[in-house]
Amino acid sequence: MPERSGPDPAAERPASPGALFVAFTRLALQGFGGVLPVAQRELVERLRWLSREDFLALLALGQVLPGPNIVNLALMIGDRFFGARGAAAALAGILAAPLLLVLALAALAQQAQGLPQVQGALRGMGVVAAGLVAATAWRLGGSLGRNRLGWPLCGALLLLTVAGVAVLRWPLAAVVLGLGPLAIALAWRAAR
Repeated sequence: MPERSGPDPAAERPASPGALFVAFTRLALQGFGGVLPVAQRELVERLRWLSREDFLALLALGQVLPGPNIVNLALMIGDRFFGARGAAAALAGILAAPLLLVLALAALAQQAQGLPQVQGALRGMGVVAAGLVAATAWRLGGSLGRNRLGWPLCGALLLLTVAGVAVLRWPLAAVVLGLGPLAIALAWRAAR
């Protein structure tokens, strides 16, 4: 969870809720099917609205909340800068263009669902999405060195998560409900 209540005063800030809408629409159009890597690059590196640590803290919070991570992130960032108006603008930006694209693609897919080329393209998109998630984890992993828990505990939690989901095939909800409170307790203890 972020340590400060507002944005970093040294960071840039969006000019208006409209700027949030445009930025999140651009994110949605660039990263269809894998927005988080694009979001990190845009919000932290290009626009400089967040530090890398703030991005990671908001992303971590967004991952425990129900709903898609990027939607939660958009709501929190919009709220951080412009309250409810900013949250609404960022949410509209992240959802409007993909909604229209999905509706159009659904209509096309209905017509072309039996074509082998379409089935192959869908399998290829799944591989690309998995690669984007792995690239984001690799890129943001360097920031874990500054995490209060440190590499050993973060690594242990990662291994326990992978073991629970991939090896033992436990439902994700069970892993989150089991390891989430443990991670929160360890972070709380380290913060004291």
